[in-house]
Amino acid sequence: MTRPGVVDLAAAVAAGVRTAVEIITEHLERSESAQPALNAYTLLDTERALAAAATIDRKIAAREPVGPLGGVPIAVKDIIDHAGRPTTCGSGFPPIVPEHTAPAVRLLEKAGAVIIGRTGLHEFAYGVTSENPWFGPVHNPWNLDLSPGGSSGGSGAAVAAGLAAGALGTDTAGSIRVPAALCGIVGLKVTHGRGSLRGVFPLAPSLDTVGPLARSVADTSALYTVIAEHDPADPWSVPRPLIAPSGVAFLDAITLGIPHPWVDSPQTDRVADGFRQGRRRLATAGVKLVDIDVPELEPPGMIGPSASFEIAEVHRSRWQEAPERYGSDTARRLATTFETTGSDYLEALRWRARCRHAADRALQQCDALLTPTVAALEKPIGVDTIPIRGEHVQHWGLLTTFTALVSHISLPALALPQVVAGAPPPSLQLIGPPWSEHRLLEIGAALESAGIVGAEVPTGTVEAG
Repeated sequence: MTRPGVVDLAAAVAAGVRTAVEIITEHLERSESAQPALNAYTLLDTERALAAAATIDRKIAAREPVGPLGGVPIAVKDIIDHAGRPTTCGSGFPPIVPEHTAPAVRLLEKAGAVIIGRTGLHEFAYGVTSENPWFGPVHNPWNLDLSPGGSSGGSGAAVAAGLAAGALGTDTAGSIRVPAALCGIVGLKVTHGRGSLRGVFPLAPSLDTVGPLARSVADTSALYTVIAEHDPADPWSVPRPLIAPSGVAFLDAITLGIPHPWVDSPQTDRVADGFRQGRRRLATAGVKLVDIDVPELEPPGMIGPSASFEIAEVHRSRWQEAPERYGSDTARRLATTFETTGSDYLEALRWRARCRHAADRALQQCDALLTPTVAALEKPIGVDTIPIRGEHVQHWGLLTTFTALVSHISLPALALPQVVAGAPPPSLQLIGPPWSEHRLLEIGAALESAGIVGAEVPTGTVEAG
């Protein structure tokens, strides 16, 4: 089963085939109907969304430009500011009602997108399950007993179930790519410094990124090219010219590197089987695969202290004033961050540099590195471990085995659902050099055209139509 996405809906509105009000009404009704089961949203912005859609229809009728995303329903992670709407961060603290809209959201609205709601997440984005103690867990549309991943779990669930055509998430250690993998959709983690972090509550500022989730590579590209604008007011934003994807790459011109021993890390049988099948199909399609020995990239490295020193600084004052306002999961994790010393952080920065240099050398041999996106695809809600090879392993490590390191070395990465049996299907991750988002999207488009990757709307739990 498929459903029109960002590109198709924008084209239908621009051509007068459908009205924006029709499309937004349809998605709002679908979202409201699915909310009891999925709990994908913290807020459905019905009145404001319908008013924005009506404005787009008036412009269409008057032959005025509406932008490349005119009438497209988009959901936004509830850690990204939208003026006049509460930013809860999925927390137990009083929400902030911002006066200004985050640039990433403002750019989407300027392009004609309609924000239909704010999506649920792991508390303060500090986790990978979106099992939230204050708003309740977000559920996976493929199986309501499973987590959709996190921290952008509501965005992933909303897009996968067809409640929104696309969504914004944030990614610090995999928080876009993990939900993309567990929900069977596409997710793009951009190079750190691409776009703006203003109006986004921080987790670890030197690692945080904002990016899109969608059901196709073309839809992901359409959202990415809108939000990837440099922001001079954001010190983290790099004034690097945007290169838009130029279409579909030639399969026989693609070289993908398989990084060992990283890809040999513990993973479930379904992930391992899916990765083997993906490699066979890529090779059959003409993609060149090269095995690369990069021992520096073997996890876990210094993932913990590399992020925790920054996280501790973000939360220190709140923690000192009201520790009881944190849920037990986040409180337990935060307590360990305060033990990280400046010396620990400096050593972690040296580790980041070593890994980045090693990745740079590896990427000189290929267009992108290829790994699974996650080491496990199913995480039951309320259970902290995942069975693997007869052992019960903590979920955090398995879900971030292939994503966290990418963030710590500031590289872009694209999560892609494979066209193979499974609910959700196994996911492939492409990791490119800094600022190579356009190339990753071109390669992703080629794999999609070849039928190697592609998303479907899940059925059997929450019907999306």
